Amino acid sequence: MRTSTDPSNLLPPPTPVRTAWGGEGAAKRGGRRRRGLASGPTSALGADSCAQDAASAQPRPPLNQTRRDTVPDPLGASCRACAAPINSLSQRKTTMPKRKLDAAFCHAATCPKGKSKETYWDTQIKGFVLETRETGGKTYCLRYMELNGRQRQIKIGGFTDITFAQAKTKAQALRSEVVLGGDPYQARAKKRSTPTYAQLAQQHIDHAKTYQKTPANTEAVIRTHLLPRWGRYRLDEIKQQAVAAWLAEKRKTLAPATVEKLRVTLGRSYNLGRQWGISGAEVNPVQGIPRFKFDNARERYLTADEAQRLILHAHESTNERLGAIVELLLLTGARKTELLTAKWEHVDLERRSWFIPDTKTGKARHVPLSAMAMQVIETLPRIAGCPYMLANPQTKKPYTDLKHPFDTARRKAGLPNLRIHDLRHSAASFMVNAGIDLLAIGKVLGHADYQSTMRYSHLANDTLRAAVEAGAKKMRVGEGQ
Repeated sequence: MRTSTDPSNLLPPPTPVRTAWGGEGAAKRGGRRRRGLASGPTSALGADSCAQDAASAQPRPPLNQTRRDTVPDPLGASCRACAAPINSLSQRKTTMPKRKLDAAFCHAATCPKGKSKETYWDTQIKGFVLETRETGGKTYCLRYMELNGRQRQIKIGGFTDITFAQAKTKAQALRSEVVLGGDPYQARAKKRSTPTYAQLAQQHIDHAKTYQKTPANTEAVIRTHLLPRWGRYRLDEIKQQAVAAWLAEKRKTLAPATVEKLRVTLGRSYNLGRQWGISGAEVNPVQGIPRFKFDNARERYLTADEAQRLILHAHESTNERLGAIVELLLLTGARKTELLTAKWEHVDLERRSWFIPDTKTGKARHVPLSAMAMQVIETLPRIAGCPYMLANPQTKKPYTDLKHPFDTARRKAGLPNLRIHDLRHSAASFMVNAGIDLLAIGKVLGHADYQSTMRYSHLANDTLRAAVEAGAKKMRVGEGQ
């Protein structure tokens, strides 16, 4: 019978503890390894000496067998010699197989019977392991500890997917990264969280719809050109050199202005992504690619005779509003969208003024109406329940496309290269040649700055010619004297 002075009574009971490399299964397996030795009362000193005797009596494994280093057993074990419980933490041990991993060993390694998984640790590269599973699968991994003490495991590759040499090289690279302060797990997690350009592009399109007047233009550029080329790539995979080469190739088939739109739109996507804190958008691949210099100004101005021919054939169009639309574009210098969305409530016939509340520059403006413009407006029929001045009679809504009827009219007028926006330029040229100063013309056209109007400064042919003739006449008069 034990007494209160028995040293074994002073030992604390074994406490179940889990470790990184062991578990409850290790303790259970330790129990199964007992050889039926008799158990009974023993002192602490006796348990220690018994454990030492048992350990010294065990034969050493052959050199070709895997060496197992001992680590604390999480749930406690028993002395193999006497089956006495091992209560000291230093006595509770479990095994961790370590071996110099090579191709031959990894090929022959299997999971021991009765275990779901076995991990073999390399003795050369710290943390390099081979996991074998009872299903027969094997995987190369690297294990390491983060600075906060948390263990991480990086999968290198399956045994059948890569060679041992490839796995070892990768393990050495990952281990070097860890030693130098890196965190391969976090780097890989960030890589996986980086979206593709297709995902960012959709957010760009949705954002454009919140503030752009014509977001369909941005969407068309993205879906027609950017997504087919870059949509499947992650943001950090799109490099500046590849984008520059792609834009250079596009210049062979697209107009310079279109290529510049591609450059600007792709750069805008990355700028938005950086503002939103999206992973991979920190480096903009467009930054550093210079803007391609080009002159996008198409100078096509109608003469008075050409304007009359166009108006004539526009009135003959199957589109019954086309004649009035062409006339008012030439008489007001308004933009096409501004005129097509004009409402009766904004036209003041008494003051001969047309108010445009929504313009390209974002600033509302008043357009003075000439007597000829008033005559055209007064002939327009009003459609009951329709607020628009030039609405489609069938839909009672503004026209969205005049391409087909306008193409027919310009072809009949002998003006194949004329664009509908050229009517705005022609209106400006008529005012310039009438002697109107550029500041007044800029206000009529609704230019945001004076530089936009300066493009028409060279159009005052008649006015400048009259000035030259006056100078020449004065010179001849001087010679006669």
